[in-house]
Amino acid sequence: MLTLFTVGTASTTTAHASSAVNNYISSQNIKPAKVTSALWGGFPKNAYRHGVGKPEGVVVHETANPNSTIYNEIAYMKSHYRSAFVHSFVDASHIINIANTKYLAWGVGFPGNSRFVQFEQVEVHSKSAFAHEISNAAWYTAYLLHQYGLKPNDAAYDGKGTVWSHGSVAKHLGGSDHTDPVGYYATTGKRYFGQSYKMSDFYQLVHSYYYDNFNGSASKPSSSATATELDKVTYTKTTATGKLSSQYTNYRLYNHVKNAYANTSKYSWSSVKATAGKTVYINNKGVKDKAGTTWYRFTFSTAKNAKQYWAYANAVDVD
Repeated sequence: MLTLFTVGTASTTTAHASSAVNNYISSQNIKPAKVTSALWGGFPKNAYRHGVGKPEGVVVHETANPNSTIYNEIAYMKSHYRSAFVHSFVDASHIINIANTKYLAWGVGFPGNSRFVQFEQVEVHSKSAFAHEISNAAWYTAYLLHQYGLKPNDAAYDGKGTVWSHGSVAKHLGGSDHTDPVGYYATTGKRYFGQSYKMSDFYQLVHSYYYDNFNGSASKPSSSATATELDKVTYTKTTATGKLSSQYTNYRLYNHVKNAYANTSKYSWSSVKATAGKTVYINNKGVKDKAGTTWYRFTFSTAKNAKQYWAYANAVDVD
């Protein structure tokens, strides 16, 4: 939900339990919507505090209006932008960018406005719609971080990071007393999944999308079909056992370390009958030279010809 203010004051701003929502998104193979550009020329264009095109993170909002649609919200914002506006809107089917993210928006007051890209989520009213909206919002957050050369970093704990709720901005930076989208996440998650959805769950999904889709690199996404430079990986033979972690579904199975080979294949967790706590037999470790991320190669049995898989380290708890 937006923080309203007068135009004159707007010139400047670890491990967790398995998430039922994130698991549903993974098990249903939900794919995020494409970003629709519908930029409106009426919004003011003011630079962030470090300059045009230099945001420091992303703020996630929620409209707090259970009876509105994404198009109604966009129309209302265009009529009331002098009080407040954000860059984009997200619902179960859409990611619509209406204000140029190179310039600041007026959604959280001072000093947050001069620091962050901001988008609103429209309230939805079904299990599937909520899962799709969360997927869209998390992917869009990862997309924006990648676009502006930022890495995922949860700001909830210390007020230093790149992924913010409106509530975290209010708590750590001031300028508002709003707490969204925390309440909406909690009540809607409980209603449709029997479990409150938390910002820490959302952050895990952002983290997963960032490293699965954008390879953790800090450069703008390209629509061209240019070849992707392969990552260099340092491998170490390892003999250990482990178990699939409670957050394994936030990641993917591969036949090689992701992006280390030109022809890398993905596998679904269901294809290996995976469950949290399932034993794995680790035989290799790979550390990406640039990103510093760790990956494990493992099998699900001790049979001589057991099929081998690679997964990001957070998917496995090593004994």
